[in-house]
Amino acid sequence: MSKHLPKLFQALCALGILTVFNAQAGNKELDVALDVAAQDNGNVTATLQITNTGKGTQKLLSWYADLEEEAIFEVKRNGETVSFFGPHYKRPAPEDKDFIKLKSGETISRTFELSGLYDLSEAGTYEIAYQVKSFNLFDANNGQIKKQQRQVEALNSNAVTLWLDGISTKGSGNGKGPGGGGSGDCVGGTCFTGRCDNAQKNDILSAITAADQITNDSVAYLASHSANNTSARYQTWFGAATSARYAKAVANFNAINDAIDNQDKTFDCSCKKTYYAYVYPNQPYTVYLCRAFWSAPELGTDSRAGTIVHELSHFTAVAGTDDVVYGQSGAKSLAISDPDQALNNADSHEYFAENTPKQN
Repeated sequence: MSKHLPKLFQALCALGILTVFNAQAGNKELDVALDVAAQDNGNVTATLQITNTGKGTQKLLSWYADLEEEAIFEVKRNGETVSFFGPHYKRPAPEDKDFIKLKSGETISRTFELSGLYDLSEAGTYEIAYQVKSFNLFDANNGQIKKQQRQVEALNSNAVTLWLDGISTKGSGNGKGPGGGGSGDCVGGTCFTGRCDNAQKNDILSAITAADQITNDSVAYLASHSANNTSARYQTWFGAATSARYAKAVANFNAINDAIDNQDKTFDCSCKKTYYAYVYPNQPYTVYLCRAFWSAPELGTDSRAGTIVHELSHFTAVAGTDDVVYGQSGAKSLAISDPDQALNNADSHEYFAENTPKQN
């Protein structure tokens, strides 16, 4: 022991009565079991079971049994801790009502989807364990004990190791970011916010590829025709052509195509409304995807691919379209009654690109 330590400190250490502030205390009467499984759609589920193996009632701070409240899992990929995308809260000191009470022999079981809150986008060997610690993990009164006597309380599970393929890199070559694999919560030039899970990320990337296909087809159609040589496809969705109107259609689809091919885009999965999607026109290139998007087909009328075309057209940096009318019937009527407004209508661009039923 260093001769420079205060004599009182040395004496306390010698007597063994100095409490180490950062020591960790577990709870041997709570048994934690963890099972982790990779799903066919790319999602990863973790099933947590906590059992009171003691004779009396045990308490556990409820925040530490809820992934929406705390980062309750330690997740590593090839030995490196991965990012957690969930919230970190400032809360008041816990009260007794904030604790889960487990009677002797009682078990709580919770299942969580992990890929929406942890970066599981890259292929690799993952190690996942339930690991939590707090001064108040088991007892609300712990915060009232004198500081020098307090201990960090911890609760841990077994660690589960598994290989994950990550998310598909299909469609990831668009944008200015590097293609071929995830980085943070991005794949190539496509980034994800709002707790997109792996299945949603795969759906988005596939929809971008499909949107690129139908936009390329639209550009090719417009290049092979002219204001004096339109056909049923153009006339159905944009009405009578003039040189100025046709030039606007060409410019709009070239801009949409550029946004798909060359701009970094962010897709947010947090919207729970029944709509397809929405954007803020002056905030390119972030698209908020809602419930109808996930149940839509990838191609065809009101598809995921078409939704992306629709939303990208809204950005003032792209085509600056508006929502004059919704639906195929309204868009067809608009093309007849007001061709200029048809070229300002996002759904008209979507239906032209989707081309369902197909027209030449």
